[in-house]
Amino acid sequence: MAKPGNPGRLPSLDLLKGFDAAARHLSFTRAAQDLFVTQSALSRQIQTLEEQLGVPLFERRHRELRLTSAGQVLQVTAKTVLDELALTVAKIRREQTSLPLTVSTNQPFAALWLIPRLSRFRARHSATDVFISADNRIVDLERERIDLAVRYCAETMAPAGAPRLFGERLLPVCSPTLAADRSRPIRRPEDLAHHVLLDIDDEGGRYPWLNWSVWLAAVGVRDLRPAGSLRFNHFDQVMQAALDGQGVALGRQPLIDSLLKQNRLVAPLRGKCTTSRAYFVVRGAHATLRPEAQDFIDWLIEEAKADAAVAADPAPELPSVARKRRTRDA
Repeated sequence: MAKPGNPGRLPSLDLLKGFDAAARHLSFTRAAQDLFVTQSALSRQIQTLEEQLGVPLFERRHRELRLTSAGQVLQVTAKTVLDELALTVAKIRREQTSLPLTVSTNQPFAALWLIPRLSRFRARHSATDVFISADNRIVDLERERIDLAVRYCAETMAPAGAPRLFGERLLPVCSPTLAADRSRPIRRPEDLAHHVLLDIDDEGGRYPWLNWSVWLAAVGVRDLRPAGSLRFNHFDQVMQAALDGQGVALGRQPLIDSLLKQNRLVAPLRGKCTTSRAYFVVRGAHATLRPEAQDFIDWLIEEAKADAAVAADPAPELPSVARKRRTRDA
């Protein structure tokens, strides 16, 4: 028997599992069946382990297999270690599956796109509890123990390997009642001068691609003076004001597609602009232990494909607003 090459090197887990099975059965054939490997493969594993340790572990006799004294010592330790490892892995999996799947995203995506369709995920995965953390700041997935995040960012700043859900298009929307007002028809972009424009408050210039001035410039209208303006901190507030008939807002597709399909909002003008932003799914490192995280990702992608809105008319492209620094989601 060769001497061990490195006394401080521990045998691999696969070698110890093979040895433990053979020591329990005292048969390479039955041990190989337990491990779903061939008898010759298991024999080579035992031989490799004996060479690494520098001692024989089995006495190979005709139709009989016995442990050597070294094999008996190793069997006690190997069994203890493998049993403890199995218990620890089972505990980790139980703890992971007992915790809700935490999904971080911005407030507009959560309120307008994700939450209205969560019941479809629950219908398919009723055993998975989900916690939606809607916050317009960028969170650290590892520090805050977030399983998944849906990030809204420039296409060029998308995290490597993150699945893309969809891009973003802008178009004016308002309540059906406001659109039906014959005294102030909205047939051309210039007609917006007779209406209150609803907008995101952006004094810091964090998301200029969502600004009315950019959309108007894209459709060839400059220096338009609306009848008034209302500004809000968050996009879902803008949409609520539009639903209440308080003015015309820039809708973000596909976030507002369900509101359009339900005729709660209408798009009186057909012109659409495509922004340089999109939505991507990011997985936290610890979520690799949770198969339900992949279930949620697969479901998000499926929903995005099923609900993808296709622009009826060619949409003028907005200027790309590339940002080197990380910004809050609008």
